[in-house]
Amino acid sequence: MGRVPEVAVVGAGIVGLCTAYALAERGTRARVYESGVPGHGQSSGQSRIFRHAHDDARLVEFTRQGRAIWEEWADRLGTELISPDGVVALGDPVPGRLRILREAGGIPARTVDSAELHTHMPLLADYSGPAMLDENGGAIRTRAAIERLTDALGDAVVTDEVISLHPTGHGTVEVLSAAGRQEYATAVVCAGLSSARLARNVGLSLPVRPAAHVRLTFRVRGAPPERVACLQDSSGDFGEVGVYAAPYPGNSRYAVGLSETVEVREDGSFADPDALVALNDRARAYVSRALPGLDPEPVEYLHCWVTRLPWSEDGMAVWEAEKIFFTAGHNLFKQAPRLGRALAGAAMSEGLEENLRPSAALGRPS
Repeated sequence: MGRVPEVAVVGAGIVGLCTAYALAERGTRARVYESGVPGHGQSSGQSRIFRHAHDDARLVEFTRQGRAIWEEWADRLGTELISPDGVVALGDPVPGRLRILREAGGIPARTVDSAELHTHMPLLADYSGPAMLDENGGAIRTRAAIERLTDALGDAVVTDEVISLHPTGHGTVEVLSAAGRQEYATAVVCAGLSSARLARNVGLSLPVRPAAHVRLTFRVRGAPPERVACLQDSSGDFGEVGVYAAPYPGNSRYAVGLSETVEVREDGSFADPDALVALNDRARAYVSRALPGLDPEPVEYLHCWVTRLPWSEDGMAVWEAEKIFFTAGHNLFKQAPRLGRALAGAAMSEGLEENLRPSAALGRPS
């Protein structure tokens, strides 16, 4: 058998894969544990939004840095990872977020009128309220990202479930999995819903709020538009105040989700089992009102878990316990390459970035 990798990465979602890839950039080999199919948990789906707009200026800068890494990796992996069509945002939050983007510098974002809005978002109904365009935003090609990273990591990704992990007391980390036990120099846990459970085994209490999320996919009526932006709608003009949407590759389908989620009990059950169905119905009703360019009958349904932190919908943090790092947060797909490099640096004993410590509450509105 070959030499045991130096770092254990728990979870082959986008953050775990990016962490292992960032370690490989440094010449450090990781073993990535995944109990299912890589990228089919909280990272599932065909499309996500890359947006610079956040309510925390620190997170805007983190995202700006991450955009450059997405481009670097796209060149290296030989595929488009973010579409070039931008993100349009609607509603009252636009002026405040645009101010933060301008203060950050180097991020091309501007207000647009209803005529220009239609050129970027031809699927949208008439709208004349506040609107902005994040020009360097776009749709993340999630399947391409997961597949190319998984291929690049090769046999470093193993199908195995981590049951527990702990410091050994002699400077290593022992991982207990369904298939055995192994020691590593350090470990990074990016296990989504399971991260809090694994952290509890080493005495950490992660303030993760698990919930369930709904996203529906619709066919575009007629010929797919040559360009179509992602959408964030906080306007309420079409009956909902928290909507996001992104095109599939080729623009023939468009995925639409509500920011609202369904809370779950400690044991993972739903207090209101009918709530997911209600969110499905509301998303369909929104499409009928707001997006006449779509056939209002969904062709795909996606239901998945989300893990939010209490200070922000976009909050994220990393907890540390004797060479084990636990990451948690929501809306992390766009942050994954930048976060992966930060986690790789921490795993290589370079120290955890201060903004990623829980006390920094990264993502909290400025």
